[in-house]
Amino acid sequence: MLNKKEQRLRRARQTRVRIALQVKARLTVFRSNLHIYANLISADGAKVLATASTAEKELRDALKGNGGNVAAAQLVGKRIAEKAKAAGVEAVAFDRAGYAYHGRIKALADAAREAGLKF
Repeated sequence: MLNKKEQRLRRARQTRVRIALQVKARLTVFRSNLHIYANLISADGAKVLATASTAEKELRDALKGNGGNVAAAQLVGKRIAEKAKAAGVEAVAFDRAGYAYHGRIKALADAAREAGLKF
């Protein structure tokens, strides 16, 4: 019997196989109780092109503490889209890392789309 984390990682593995076939930069998301993190990984998976998280000083100051809510996820989504454009990336494959597409994950994705990132 798999525990909750192992089930999520199993779903993530299946998704990453499909994303690898697209040969696009990958926007991955990790969420903890306190923070949410987004990484932009190159198409070949060799290097991280950009990162954004609620653990960054600028975002912590803007949030006044709580980085584990939808408002925080929206800020991270907007920030990762800005950094992606600066790195020259327009279109990405969204890797939700096995998390359900709702709440903070959905808020981050929607904010990144609104900021100009194409999924």
